[in-house]
Amino acid sequence: MKKILNFIKGFSIIGKISILIFIVIIFIAIFSPYLLKTSHILPSGNSLEPPSKNHILGTDDIGIDLYSQLCYGVRMSIIIGLGTAFLSILIGSIIGILSGYLGGWIDNFLMRFTDMMITLPDLPTMIVLGAFFGPSIKNIILVLSVFSWTSLARIIRSKILSIKEENYIKVVRGYGGGFFYITINHFLPQIYPIIMVSFIRLVSKAIIAEASLSFLGLGDPTSKSWGLILHYALNFTGIYFTPYWKWWVLSPLIAILIIVISIAFIGREFENKFNYKL
Repeated sequence: MKKILNFIKGFSIIGKISILIFIVIIFIAIFSPYLLKTSHILPSGNSLEPPSKNHILGTDDIGIDLYSQLCYGVRMSIIIGLGTAFLSILIGSIIGILSGYLGGWIDNFLMRFTDMMITLPDLPTMIVLGAFFGPSIKNIILVLSVFSWTSLARIIRSKILSIKEENYIKVVRGYGGGFFYITINHFLPQIYPIIMVSFIRLVSKAIIAEASLSFLGLGDPTSKSWGLILHYALNFTGIYFTPYWKWWVLSPLIAILIIVISIAFIGREFENKFNYKL
């Protein structure tokens, strides 16, 4: 814990504020069921009430409190963001290390497969896969992860190609050091900055992608994600000809912007700390 605090002390003011915002967001995601007085799935007021003391951000077309929906939407965004980033880092790191270290036909096969995944259009393919597999948190994480590991795999491969030519790696191999020993003791410590910066970037990317899929109606309808709130809001007839958009559209949109911008600033601080930019 002390090391983490010392690490954060070196952040700029904007970075520290971004960390604080992200901690608050995590707190809301964990404790929202115990903090909210109104339901996020059942009506607790009249239809389309403006913001008031009872409903801080107003209600939607069936009277469900928007503040409660946003708080539960945080949980969905964090779970999908972290889950997608973790799975993408795992896939990209394994493929990058294997490709760079083993070389030969394995390298050719893995890189051609990576090139094929890069050339596929992300959003249209995600829409098709999302519709095919069905809406659920697990399926959304899997679909988003399919297109999030490719750049990392190529970056790690190039780094491994450079590291494995170092003299100390040749000495370790000469003394019988195997693939797993070299990976754990030499490769992972040197690609750690790449993994950390990529992880933060992927969390932000996954949150935006999930909001996009939910906005298009491919999110989990049983959840209350921010993209799904926008989907229902913009499908309301004449939303922009009424004052309802001021709280029904703006609140989830601002929430998405806040979390994405804060993660972007945190990622920049990590880049400066590790002296590494993607």
